[in-house]
Amino acid sequence: MSPRAREETPEATGAKERVDRRLGRAVQRVTATALGPYQSAVVRIGFAGTWLFFLLREFPHRYELYGPDGPWGWDMARELIAGNHAFTVLMWSDSALWFEVVYALAVLGAAALLVGWRTRAASALFLVGVLSLQNRSVFMGDGGDNVIHLMALYLVLTRCSQVWSLDARRAGRRAAGARVRDVAGPLLWAAALPGLVTAVLLRDRSGELWLLVLLWLLWLAQGLWWLAERRAPGQPRALLDVVANLLHNATLAVVMAEVCLIYATAGWYKVQGSRWQDGTALYYPLKLDYFTPWPFLSDLLAASGIMVMLVTYGTVIVQVAFPFTLFNRKVKNVLLAVMMAEHAGIAVLLGLPFFSLAMIAADAVFLPSVFLVWLGARIARGRDRLLNRRRDGSGDGAARADDGERADAEPGPRTLVG
Repeated sequence: MSPRAREETPEATGAKERVDRRLGRAVQRVTATALGPYQSAVVRIGFAGTWLFFLLREFPHRYELYGPDGPWGWDMARELIAGNHAFTVLMWSDSALWFEVVYALAVLGAAALLVGWRTRAASALFLVGVLSLQNRSVFMGDGGDNVIHLMALYLVLTRCSQVWSLDARRAGRRAAGARVRDVAGPLLWAAALPGLVTAVLLRDRSGELWLLVLLWLLWLAQGLWWLAERRAPGQPRALLDVVANLLHNATLAVVMAEVCLIYATAGWYKVQGSRWQDGTALYYPLKLDYFTPWPFLSDLLAASGIMVMLVTYGTVIVQVAFPFTLFNRKVKNVLLAVMMAEHAGIAVLLGLPFFSLAMIAADAVFLPSVFLVWLGARIARGRDRLLNRRRDGSGDGAARADDGERADAEPGPRTLVG
């Protein structure tokens, strides 16, 4: 070996060691930590809230949208599902009672996921509710429903209740040494078994096999998690944590890629449209009665050719450029605020609130953690002020005494919901 080769050997060895250390730190972080706890929590809250508000808003029209009185009848839906194998439990029976049960479970699942109560079970119920209703009447949805459809699949694989949830509050109490009885968990786990067995027995009406396998795996994993937490809190529990963290981090990366793909495809398709090229695309939906809940505002914007042109070209530029701005945090945050404001404008001007809420919830996966922590603190502070004002206005001496005792006590872990 030449002297020069011997001199280069320590440098090459040092470079290799640095690469190995960086790779080891990256692997340790991915396996030991569920990244983006605030981002995953705000995505959970956003999509669960959007779906819940939609179900409540359309409650008087549920029979026409997804039920027996809809234009897309049960027989027609069954014939379509026999060909595309989409999952929906509404094909198990055509009775109105069964439809009411499924709709009520969809509402309960969305509400439980919104506040983060038993999030693993709630996310699975949320998935079943979304797929069952949307696949029952596939022609009733829009782009926002498609995004909710996808995110419902992703949320069951994430650890989205680490913060801002009732599960986080319960975990904080347990970590503080308080004895917390877990009664609801085993009951929910046992209650899910009859539904899973029925899905297998009605295999020809339950859609794709992979979704049934996913639901069974989630059910088995929840049982293993409960056993490991109470009977084997050492290495088995650590192994389950590693698997859960890997799934969470991989799914969060897929969610980010999905949002980038949505904007990239939307932007590049707009580039090819003649109305987008000449800057007049925004004008036409503003003149459609179906998309003008506020005719005065629509006419005011449509009357300005410069504003129409700026908004039209700005929409294309922002959507095409957004995936490339992820490499620059400051530019990404600016475009993210612009896109959220754009969707808020769509909700007001075009009367598409649920589409806009779904897209804003998807955009929230890119929000910086510093902003989310600040926002959570502000909301918690406002909640505390509101509760204190109500207590002060009650005028009840006993209540004031209780408040004084609570103030002297050690404060519990805080969340957005309690």
